[in-house]
Amino acid sequence: MVNQKYKSAGKLKSGLFIVTVLFLMMEYLSDFAQELPPRPVSVYYTQSLSFGALSLGTSGGSITVYPSGIRSSTGGVIPVGMGYPFYPAIFNLSGNPGTVIHPLLGLDAVLTGSNGGSLTLHLENIDPGDPIILNTTYPGQMPVKVGGTLYIGIFSANPPGVYSGTFSIMFIQE
Repeated sequence: MVNQKYKSAGKLKSGLFIVTVLFLMMEYLSDFAQELPPRPVSVYYTQSLSFGALSLGTSGGSITVYPSGIRSSTGGVIPVGMGYPFYPAIFNLSGNPGTVIHPLLGLDAVLTGSNGGSLTLHLENIDPGDPIILNTTYPGQMPVKVGGTLYIGIFSANPPGVYSGTFSIMFIQE
């Protein structure tokens, strides 16, 4: 009879040990079983695109601002300093790290001048390229720089002045 009592106690201890081990394994595995739920990407406008000051010769041409902040021109367009800065547009993206995003640059934009005239803006450069993979932890923000080319016609069609307009970019979350 004494023997039977010790056998029952031993089975109970073994059963508790197995249940405890299974519970701990389930707890450990549940921590790694599911990834974070998708978080919609947030886009924050930080800086506009600016081409700085320029002078136009006898013919038209173009001026480009790259995402790196470098500016170049073609044709009769001459970039000048005059204290007007040039820089790419900057958008900050925020979301879960590893989120894949595809930028979709909008159609060409028309910029209107303060003294008449219009210019065509074509967005063509983006840093980082496509696809963008978020590398910051939420709520951190990852900068995306956008450059473009401004096409300028002859002097009579584009008088001196300040030209402004809007452009669109879509960020598509995968």
